[in-house]
Amino acid sequence: MGAYEAVEGFFQAAADRLSLDPSIRTVLASHQRQTSVQVRVPMDDGTVQTFEGYRVQHNNARGPFKGGLRFHQTVSLDEFRCFSALMTWKCSLLDIPYGGGKGGVAVDPKKLSEGELERLSRSFIREIAPVIGPRIDIPAPDVNTGAREMAWMIDEYERITGDGDAFAVLTGKPITLGGSLGREQATGRGGLICLDRIAHHRGWTREKIRIAVEGYGNAASWFSILATQLGYRIVAVSDTGGGIHNPEGLDPRAVLAHKKQSGSVRGFKQADEVAGEDIIGLDCEVLVPAAMEEHIHDENADSVQANLILEVANYPVTPKADDLLKARGVTVIPDILASAGGVVVSYLEWVQNLQREKWSEERVNQRLAELMNAATDDVLSRAHASGITHREAAYEIAVQRVAEAEHLRGRW
Repeated sequence: MGAYEAVEGFFQAAADRLSLDPSIRTVLASHQRQTSVQVRVPMDDGTVQTFEGYRVQHNNARGPFKGGLRFHQTVSLDEFRCFSALMTWKCSLLDIPYGGGKGGVAVDPKKLSEGELERLSRSFIREIAPVIGPRIDIPAPDVNTGAREMAWMIDEYERITGDGDAFAVLTGKPITLGGSLGREQATGRGGLICLDRIAHHRGWTREKIRIAVEGYGNAASWFSILATQLGYRIVAVSDTGGGIHNPEGLDPRAVLAHKKQSGSVRGFKQADEVAGEDIIGLDCEVLVPAAMEEHIHDENADSVQANLILEVANYPVTPKADDLLKARGVTVIPDILASAGGVVVSYLEWVQNLQREKWSEERVNQRLAELMNAATDDVLSRAHASGITHREAAYEIAVQRVAEAEHLRGRW
C-alpha cells in the first residue's frame, strides 16, 4: 500500500466512524484542482530542458491552500495528492485557517548549477502563478527547497503580478525578505512541545525518558537539541550513512557539528555505531521517526521496544505496522499532529506578512506552543473518551472540522 492509499484509508475510516453523509465524503475524498505544467529551463550549455511541474490543491473550505514545493526526481501526481490531503487534515487539526496543497518539480537538483536552479525556480513559479496567491494558495519549502529558492520565487512572482502582498504568497523565506524568526526550528520544536505535553499528562520525569531519533536532518536535529535542553536523553540518532548509540546520552549539537564536517553521524567518537535500521528496535521509551515515509512497516514493527512513537516525519508508519503496534499497546502520535510545527510557524509568518509586522522569536514560539498544546490536548481527550487510537482521534477531529466548514458554506 502506498502513501496515498494509506492517507485515503485513514480518512475513510474516520468518515465511517463519523457517519459522514456520502455526498460530503465524496467531496473530501477528491481534490479541488490538480495543475500540471511544463517547466522550461535554459541550461548553462545553451540548450533548453523541460521538466514536469505540479501544484495539487485538495480543499479550501477552511482557508487558502497551504503546502510545500519539492524538487526531486521521483515526485509524482499521486505523491502530491497524498501530501496535499495530509496538509488539509494537519491544518484542520491544528485549527489554523488553511486547506491543503502540495507541489514541485520532477528534477534532480543536485545535477543543476546554481544558475540553472534559479532559472528552474523562476520558471516554475511563473507557470503556477495563476493558481496561487497570498489569499488563494501559499506554498513553502519542502524537500530540496529552502529560503534561497523561496527568495527567487518571491522576486519572480512580484515581477509578473505586481502584487503588493507578494511577500505573503510564500513562507519559509529569508528573514530579511519577510521570513519569520523561529521557522528553522519549528518542526522539531513542535514535535517536542507535543511530546512534552504527553509527558506531562502521563506524569513522566524528563530525565528518565530515553529517546531514539531516526533521521538527523533539520527537524530531527532541532528536536534533539531542544529535547536535551529540557532534560530528555537522546540515546541514538541515524542518517542515511548509519546510526550511533550511547545509552548515557548524546550531545546533539556535537553530533550535528560532526555530521556537518564528515557528512554523516557515523564516526562520532562518543557513541557506538549501529546499523541505521537498528534504531527502530533500540531499547528506549520514545522512538521518533523523522526521516522518510514508510520506515516502520510490518517487517520491523515487532522489533520496536519504545512505548511511544512520535511521527515527526510524514507517514513513517504503515497501516499494517500501525495495527501491529496497536495490538502490542504501543502509542503512536500521528504525523498530522507531531510534525505540524512547521506549518504552524508558516501560518504565523503569513500573518506577519499580511499585517506588515515582525514578531519576536519569543512571541512566535509562544503562539506555536499554544496551538500545539491545544491540538495535543484535543487528540488525547478524544482518544481517551472514545477508546480509539491517537491517529483515529486526530483524523476524526480534522475531518469533522472540514466537513462542518463545507456544510456551513453550503457547498454540498
